[in-house]
Amino acid sequence: MHDDRLITEKRLERFVRERIAPAIYGRALPLTLSSWDVPGEPVPVAEALHQVFEPQEHGAAWGKAWSTKWLRLRGEVPEGWGAAEGTAVEIVVDLGFSNDAPGFQCEGIAWRADGTIIKAISPRNQHVPLKLLGGGLSVDFYVEAAANPDLSQGWSFAATPLGDKATSGDEPRYRLGRIAIAELNEVVWELHQDIWTLSGLMHELPFELPRRHEILRAFERMLDVMDPDDVAGTAAAGREALAEVLSRPAYASAHELLATGHAHIDSAWLWPVRETIRKCARTFSNVVALMDENPEFVFSCSSAQQLAWIKEFYPELFIRIREKVKAGQFVPVGGMWVESDTNMPGGEAMARQFVEGKSFFLEEFGVDCQEAWLPDSFGYSGALPQIVKSAGCRWFLTQKISWNQVNKMPHHTFNWEGIDGTRLFTHFPPVDTYNSELHGRELAHAQRNYREHGRGTISLVPFGYGDGGGGPTREMIAAARRTADLEGSPKVRVGTAKEFFTQAEAEYRNLPVWVGEMYLELHRGTYTSQANTKKGNRRSEHLLREAELWCSTAAIRTAGSFTYPAADLKRLWRLVLLQQFHDILPGSAIAWVHQDAERNYAAIARELEAIISNAAIALLGEGDTVFLLNAAPHERNGVPALAAAEAVHADTTVSVTPRAGGYVLDNGIIRAVLDANGLLTSLSDHATGREAMAPGQFGNHLELHRDTPNEWDAWDIDEFYRRNVVSVVEARSVTLESAGWDAVVVVERTVGSSTITQRISLEAGAASLGISTTVDWQEREKLLKIGFPLDVRADRSASETQFGHVFRPTHTNTSWEAAKFEFCAHRWIHVAEPGYGVAISNASSYGHDVTRAIRDDGGTTTNVRVSLLRAPKFPDPRADLGMHVLELSIRPGASIGDAVEEGYRTNLKPRLLTGAKPVEPLFTVFNQALVIEAVKLAEDGSGDVIVRLYESLGERSTGIITANFDSRKVQSVDLLERPVEASGVVPGAVAAELTLRPFQLVTLRFSR
Repeated sequence: MHDDRLITEKRLERFVRERIAPAIYGRALPLTLSSWDVPGEPVPVAEALHQVFEPQEHGAAWGKAWSTKWLRLRGEVPEGWGAAEGTAVEIVVDLGFSNDAPGFQCEGIAWRADGTIIKAISPRNQHVPLKLLGGGLSVDFYVEAAANPDLSQGWSFAATPLGDKATSGDEPRYRLGRIAIAELNEVVWELHQDIWTLSGLMHELPFELPRRHEILRAFERMLDVMDPDDVAGTAAAGREALAEVLSRPAYASAHELLATGHAHIDSAWLWPVRETIRKCARTFSNVVALMDENPEFVFSCSSAQQLAWIKEFYPELFIRIREKVKAGQFVPVGGMWVESDTNMPGGEAMARQFVEGKSFFLEEFGVDCQEAWLPDSFGYSGALPQIVKSAGCRWFLTQKISWNQVNKMPHHTFNWEGIDGTRLFTHFPPVDTYNSELHGRELAHAQRNYREHGRGTISLVPFGYGDGGGGPTREMIAAARRTADLEGSPKVRVGTAKEFFTQAEAEYRNLPVWVGEMYLELHRGTYTSQANTKKGNRRSEHLLREAELWCSTAAIRTAGSFTYPAADLKRLWRLVLLQQFHDILPGSAIAWVHQDAERNYAAIARELEAIISNAAIALLGEGDTVFLLNAAPHERNGVPALAAAEAVHADTTVSVTPRAGGYVLDNGIIRAVLDANGLLTSLSDHATGREAMAPGQFGNHLELHRDTPNEWDAWDIDEFYRRNVVSVVEARSVTLESAGWDAVVVVERTVGSSTITQRISLEAGAASLGISTTVDWQEREKLLKIGFPLDVRADRSASETQFGHVFRPTHTNTSWEAAKFEFCAHRWIHVAEPGYGVAISNASSYGHDVTRAIRDDGGTTTNVRVSLLRAPKFPDPRADLGMHVLELSIRPGASIGDAVEEGYRTNLKPRLLTGAKPVEPLFTVFNQALVIEAVKLAEDGSGDVIVRLYESLGERSTGIITANFDSRKVQSVDLLERPVEASGVVPGAVAAELTLRPFQLVTLRFSR
């Protein structure tokens, strides 16, 4: 037989494009348009509907970047339209869409004249059914059109001014397309879906499989029986020609795909938060409209914050969503406030993501989410399994690991073991997308790619256009119906994530195990980009710790005269949690987003400082005695942890000795030598007498690298950055600023076009050397690091993560290790050999790297570097330009416990206030390995006290936590403060005995 396959495929493609697609809508009639251009930021619908609408020309250019145009659409449906069987009347609205990149261009939402939402208008969802307008043959409704610019630019990663409203320009970015009443031919539409499904399947089948050719010949018969001049009249015959190949059942062994509707909406990214709120309204209105027509359709919604916005700004839509939740169609998943980054949020913040998210879903919908849902976060902390389980969740879903540059994840369904030993049932959908269209290509890829064949039979597929693209469509639902039982295709079933996890967990018992973090081999630059956002996050986390601690203490110690500001603290927590979203905190959003974040952080700091001040005044009373408020979990300057008392200062001063243009600083605990360029040539502790710096090398070494990643500028650091480096050695000046109780040496440098001032300080009684680096950063596409080459043979480094730390090899034996050339650490990093270690802590940095080299003398140099600043051009072309203050400390002769203490010391600065009386701590812990992370009053308003603590050293630790107030009962609770059984906890009335496994997290409730 002659091979005419390509000829027939081209014939089909053209017939669909030129005959079938245009015939979906037969008759059409333009509508009468009028419009009102919003002069500034978007306005509520009630305000817009009272404006004066001027006549609007069809096909006109409109919409400068980020502007909003309101359109009024009016007309009459001609008599007889939609009366014939298999036809319906719809309004088609094209705002000037491109068919590419839904969610990255203009968008709209249709409103009735009474101010209620109809549905969204999206690039691939442009129709408004007449029946949704309230009945009758008159058309009169409004469209709120948003001129969001396309910052994706075809993912060229070119610098663009469009991400800042101040620089985005005034030129119109869109031109109105067809806006008309149209008659939908449902038979032609169904035929189009038949072809789309079968064609997608056919192109994925092997050439040697008969099924592929049977589908092709069915297409050939369809093309022959249909009249190109009368598509509507012959569409039924065309469907009949395809009916037999569509009716063939799937193989008995076909993979099963549970498809759940989804719309991954980034809470800010290439648009500001204000636009995300409207994107959510558009998408969710589409979803509930689709549910009305398709009772089997299920949609998974993952972010409590987004639904909280709908409740606040779109209450009528929220009521409809609540009804669909009750019906089991609109399903809250994930249990987090936002789909946050998981590398950089601190332990308590990561816990609060679940506390606030799950609490919202429980209060508003009565839903207790069982799955953590994080398809798009940039790697997953090894602390997550314990946090997820502690929040009462059972399962975890992710997708982003499919983006790894080098190594392929070996599992799709597995147990993920966290740093404390907690195991979490985890799924990594083999479809490799969280925005599926249920196309044959995607379904076939999921079946081929699935790594658990022979042990498991099912995987999950989230389908729907994300980021404002409108979510699932009727076309996707049609595809799911056609592939439910179709030969050559996996079996597709629409359902909930819970249904998937329950079935997968039941059928696949002997799961493989992945231990520790799931490191994403991509987007490593997100640990450093937008330094001010990261600084604001770190500062906010610690201010919230202080505020909750002192407010709890004041509420108890003042016998009820101080009112715990629960509502204010919850509101501020939620704002901080929002900004931990996985494109805000990582620094991968447009300028507008980070400008908002910095304003928010400044407001958060002002409000929390006022809250802390009020609590401190209530606690200390009026007086002239200076007290140190120690919010750290360790004693400081003689003040117990979590207490306020007069500080006990060291009775010695720091000696400063000039040497060859530099200085020797010595406080009797450590000794540091700075040369004439302010470089750290020697650092030792008197307890061991050991030199920390590698021979002939120096610390406080600034290095400027070329930083031009292949793509994803703000996201990525590529390994080849190391090959181009400028060593910053020379100083303009090195001067002694002060000596006595502390010593400060000031070093001034120039790096490229930037100026750097460093304040290197040693305090009396301190075990660490402080380095504060102020940079007027004016570089573009550069990376600034600060390094410390240590005389330590460390085969691994320890980096703080949530409620513990994670070890990473310093060698590159395997591709997995080589890929971790830049990694995340929280407040400290520690490297050691048996008997000796060095800790480096920071106040706002997250990116680190550790390398090793063997010297000529046979010794090993372990070089620890902290990434200080980047300067990517996309998506914010002015990212990080300006002033920055970055603080570090280095502590020689340090244990892991010392590193933990140093991390708190660097991030919780001394708070000195005057008053009349000291403050006893609410809690005492009789083992420094057991670290109190949070003290707060209970969420239920009972006045009970919640304390969260963890084992910090990575070893089995025992101790007692005692309440220093009247307590009648101690109880173990989960993160949501519900009673649970906790291993290693023996509660009493005022104390609990603890025997905790390494990194175990415990939450206790002390009833008053």
